[in-house]
Amino acid sequence: MNSLGPARILILAHRTAATPVLLDAVRLRAEEGACEFTLLVPNVPLALRRMEDPEGGADSEAQMILDLALPLLEDACGQPVTGLVGDPNPLSAVADAINRHGPYDEVILSTLPRRVSRWLRTNLPSKIAGLGLPVTTVTAAGRRIPVPDPR
Repeated sequence: MNSLGPARILILAHRTAATPVLLDAVRLRAEEGACEFTLLVPNVPLALRRMEDPEGGADSEAQMILDLALPLLEDACGQPVTGLVGDPNPLSAVADAINRHGPYDEVILSTLPRRVSRWLRTNLPSKIAGLGLPVTTVTAAGRRIPVPDPR
């Protein structure tokens, strides 16, 4: 943890950015001690846009998610939350956020339930932990999934 100030926490979410389980996780983390939150939403292009322009993005969709989720997250933690639109690849989005806006002390990964989550099927929590950050995964089904420390 950052001994020079509040813990810097990166929240990675897309479709689950405004779910009650994420809001509860943020509220609980804020109660643990001084921290600052940043919500990172990968710029996942819609299927039709992906065919029309594979390199283009759905900035408006990611921005709409930020516009919806930021006030709810701010209410949950009682302070301003920074919002970022990131690379469509969630691991690249996290790495970019660390390189451009870091360092972060931990990551909260919010995802769909295991049976439908592409992020969990591709083992994203462990890949993010491989970047050297502790990861807490919350699913829209309301479960917290611990990620073992890669060290």
